[in-house]
Amino acid sequence: MKLRPLLYLLPILFAGINLLSSCDDIIEPSISKSIVNPEAPANQYVSTNYNINFWWDPVNHALTYHLQVVTPTFAAPGNLILDTVIAANKFSFTMSPGNYQWRVMAENGSSQTAYSTPKSFTIALSSITQQTVLLNAPANNSLTNQSSTTFQWGSLYGATQYRLEIDTNNFANANSLVLNQAYSGQQVNFTFPKNQAYQWRVRAENDTAQSQWSAINIVTFDNIPPAAPTLISPANAATVSLPVSLQWNASATAVKYKVYIFQSDSVTLYNSSFPVQVTTTSYSFNLGTSGSKVYWKVTAFDAAGNESAASTLNNFVLQ
Repeated sequence: MKLRPLLYLLPILFAGINLLSSCDDIIEPSISKSIVNPEAPANQYVSTNYNINFWWDPVNHALTYHLQVVTPTFAAPGNLILDTVIAANKFSFTMSPGNYQWRVMAENGSSQTAYSTPKSFTIALSSITQQTVLLNAPANNSLTNQSSTTFQWGSLYGATQYRLEIDTNNFANANSLVLNQAYSGQQVNFTFPKNQAYQWRVRAENDTAQSQWSAINIVTFDNIPPAAPTLISPANAATVSLPVSLQWNASATAVKYKVYIFQSDSVTLYNSSFPVQVTTTSYSFNLGTSGSKVYWKVTAFDAAGNESAASTLNNFVLQ
C-alpha cells in the first residue's frame, strides 16, 4: 500500500527527466573555456607563395570563427590586413610580401573563446610566375537565373593586369573562347549569351611575366522555369472533410513547390502563413469550418530559383 503514492509520482519524474533533456538540447553550451589550436601557417613559417591557407582545429559547439591578420605584430600593429568571420576552420587569402601575425577565436550565439596565441609568418618576395590568383565569385558549381553576373578574383602582388577567360568547352580551343580579355581591376560584369554551363579562370600578368592559371570554376546560367504543376486531388469543386490532402504532379527539374491557399473570394490569401513552400508534391490543409469554400493553386521552383506559371486555380468545399 505504501508503494502506491510512489507509482503516481513516476509519470511526473519521467516528465521532469524529459524536460531536462529537452532543455539541454535548447541551451547552447558555453565555449568560453575552450581553446582554439592553430595549425597553419606555423609560427615563423616562411612562404614564397603569396596564397596563404589558414587552418585551425574545430572547436566543439562553435558556430563561427573570427580570424585576424596584422603586420607586423599584434603587440605593435602597423596595419590590419584581415578581419573576417567564417563558418569553416580553413580560409585562403592572397597577401603581399612582408611579416605578419595571425590569430583566431571561436564563437557561438552566446559565448566565445579567447584569441589563440599569435603566430608569426613571413611572405618572401618571389616571381609572379610561381603565383596563382584566387577566385572569389561566382563560387564553383554555382547556379544562377540572372543573365548578368560579376566575376571577382583576388589581387596578386606584382600584377598590372588580369586575364579573364570564359569558355563552355573546358578551354580545349583557345581560338573559340566565349571571353578572353585583360582587365586592370579584380572584377568585371558579364552577360551570359545563353543557358548553359560556363567555365572561368584568371591569370595575373605584368610586362615581363605571367602567373599560373587559377583553378577553373563552373557557373551555370539557367532562366528557364519548370512546367506548371497539374493539380490531382481533391477534384475541383469537391466536398471534402478535414484534413484535406492537396496533391499535384511533380514538375520536371522542380526542387520545391509553393502552395497558395485563398479564402472564398479566390484572391485573399487564407492567412499570413500562405503561400507555403514544400519539397514534396502534397500538402495537408487542416483549417476552416464546415461549408466554407477554399481555393488553391501551386507553382514549382527549380534549383536556379525560377518559378513556374501557376497551376489551375481549383476549389473545394469543407464538409
